[in-house]
Amino acid sequence: MVGDKKHDYDLIVIGSGSAAFAAAIRATEAGSSVAMMEANVVGGTCVNVGCIPSKAMLAPADAYFRAGHHPFMGIQTSANSFDLGAMVDAKTELVGQLRAETIECRGERLRARAYLIATGASPAVPPIEGLKQAGYLTSTTALELREPPRELAVIGANAIGLEMGQLFMRLGSKVTFLEAMPRITPLEEPEVSETMQAILQDEGATVLTGVKIRSVQRDGERRRLSFEHRGARREISVDDVLVATGRRPNSEAMGLDKAGIELTERGAIRVDEHLRTSNPRVWAAGDVTGHPQFVYVAAYEGNMAARNALEGADLKVDFTSLPRVIFTVPTVAAAGLTDEQANAQGIECECRVLPLSAAPRALVNRDTRGFVKIVAERTTGRIIGATAVADGAGDVIQAAVYAIQFGLTTDQVVSTWSPYLTFAEAFKLAAQTFTRDVSKLSCCAA
Repeated sequence: MVGDKKHDYDLIVIGSGSAAFAAAIRATEAGSSVAMMEANVVGGTCVNVGCIPSKAMLAPADAYFRAGHHPFMGIQTSANSFDLGAMVDAKTELVGQLRAETIECRGERLRARAYLIATGASPAVPPIEGLKQAGYLTSTTALELREPPRELAVIGANAIGLEMGQLFMRLGSKVTFLEAMPRITPLEEPEVSETMQAILQDEGATVLTGVKIRSVQRDGERRRLSFEHRGARREISVDDVLVATGRRPNSEAMGLDKAGIELTERGAIRVDEHLRTSNPRVWAAGDVTGHPQFVYVAAYEGNMAARNALEGADLKVDFTSLPRVIFTVPTVAAAGLTDEQANAQGIECECRVLPLSAAPRALVNRDTRGFVKIVAERTTGRIIGATAVADGAGDVIQAAVYAIQFGLTTDQVVSTWSPYLTFAEAFKLAAQTFTRDVSKLSCCAA
């Protein structure tokens, strides 16, 4: 079926990222006709300039670093050299393999029963004096460098800034992190900020928080940053400046006001809990909505928007157990509410923090940097949030997702199987700390 007498298609999708493809796949599987439009490269942020290329660069950089830095006695390894250009070429080849083809509109006017806007987001650049003229890197352009900068300033120390900064640290760059908020990873638990700042500093980074950048000036082939820190005026000189201050929704120059589509104060498309915009025939999904900017959120919302738009499914967005991961070393992962967020919602909660020194896997790996924290409702013991900093934390957090989603209590987690000598065991040990002193247990006690 192709549309009807009044419409060329059942659904027109603007964009070709995760939200767009999820919507198109769901609609076509249900027998609806779909047209997809893309102004740039097909595949969206994740495939082209986000998750895939960044992790394709982080993995070899980490392998190189670990070859020259390990905690084990009795073995000798060395990190001889690297070719950043070859790493970039391999990354580009992988992205090409994952990219698919689509159609062009070529100026033709198309009509549909429903429309979905899934145009994603782009790097946000703060209005810093001289920054544009001095030149800067974003998470996109930094992944195209064929030589690492000797000295790099990273403006912003949340997920993107920490990942990219540590990537270049592992390739020998001297990195200075400049964060405007009082602590790095400001949206996560304070234990994350303390742990990751200590780790980065131990590895040679300079981490400055509460920074207000005044200007960036070109100084020959280098850049000079002027900023305020703890009431004092300071300057640093670096080869490059990486701007990692978040991403802004791609909602400009689309004529949305002509369609009666409202935006939020931050420029995101305003949607209700069903992902419908202020225009009843138009839905929006993914980063353009201002919702958490993860590829799995975009796919989830794209699928939901298509079902609501074409099938009348009346589904609602639910982020209760949403996981989030920062791919540093060690990895930062969390799900559900933080301690602060729970208190802000009026939930009386109880928290426990298990240091990795209490986890047998971390002891075997000779790396106890990190922890597992659980936030539970005080009256019921129901788990409402969890955070882990550890190797493999992104895999461990899946257990927390299930616990939060299905209302498990700390007692229920304690009474559930957990394989010994895995980081997943640390989640169970953290749950045990609500009623027991795990330091008094044997290394393999239940």
